[in-house]
Amino acid sequence: MSDILLKVDDLVRHFDVSPPWLNRVTERLPKAFVKAVDGISFEIGRGETFSLVGESGCGKSTVARLVVGLYNPTAGEIEFDGMDVSGEKARRRNASAQRRMQMIFQDPYASLNPRWRVADIVAEPIRHLKLASDKDEIMRRVGEHLTQVGLSPKDGEKYPHEFSGGQRQRISIARALAGEPEFLVCDEPTSALDVSVQAQILNLMKELQEELGLTYLFISHDLAVVYHVSTKVGVMYLGRLVEWAETDTLFREPRHPYTRMLLDAIPDLEMSGRARTPVAGEVPSPIDPPPGCPFHPRCPLANDRCKTEVPRAISVGPSMVACHAVEEGRLPEW
Repeated sequence: MSDILLKVDDLVRHFDVSPPWLNRVTERLPKAFVKAVDGISFEIGRGETFSLVGESGCGKSTVARLVVGLYNPTAGEIEFDGMDVSGEKARRRNASAQRRMQMIFQDPYASLNPRWRVADIVAEPIRHLKLASDKDEIMRRVGEHLTQVGLSPKDGEKYPHEFSGGQRQRISIARALAGEPEFLVCDEPTSALDVSVQAQILNLMKELQEELGLTYLFISHDLAVVYHVSTKVGVMYLGRLVEWAETDTLFREPRHPYTRMLLDAIPDLEMSGRARTPVAGEVPSPIDPPPGCPFHPRCPLANDRCKTEVPRAISVGPSMVACHAVEEGRLPEW
């Protein structure tokens, strides 16, 4: 059995946002594509939490939806436990792999059916995956999963609107666990919650990971949350991975200028006095990304090579970095 549970290789997803055909003909407009994910590769080992971070619009949530099969990739491969799950045909061919994945969505208010009782919401994966057929057995399992996430089996009789945001996210987690997954894709599961409730949900997820041996792909823009939950971290910018490493390494020795800018945005509570570079400028449009390195319009270290040549990922100590300045040794001390 391989230690690698999920492997993503050169994954691409472009969305066609062209005007209607008649408009393009009469106005002589070309087709337009949003390059949401533009060739990323990473691996997640069993029992790990791999987090993707970056500014809004960098493609994190698109990666999450590609992995669980809500989107089909434009190009590239996704392997789960050695099985190809890259497209619709591959997922049907390897249906057993698809059943071992579940997803926790960002908005606990929108991801639960308001017309269903909680018991029916949590029971749906059990019925769909045929994990149990007897009604009493299904209700017993529902009660176990609600208890597992800190709720009561009696809460199954209520509707989602009767719960707070944090409790709704617990219901979402219970629904995901009902499918008996090995791998959970968590798309910013705490971003819609108060800070105190965020901590409770994150602690619950860590406890469940240790108890059940789960593997997580965790999507977030909150670096404090990522530091708390992650084994490894990948930093995304405009559809590409610019740096990835183990959590302690990335936070202690960031290599890519963009990673450093993100970390410089965190308040310096220790008052170290280190010079800080704020994140400047706007993320370019993914419809018309800049040539060369996508970060070069905002990078203080950019040169002519950065403006024309896409950097390839290289190993720098324990980190993987895609940056010409790092490759050429032009990166200042952190």
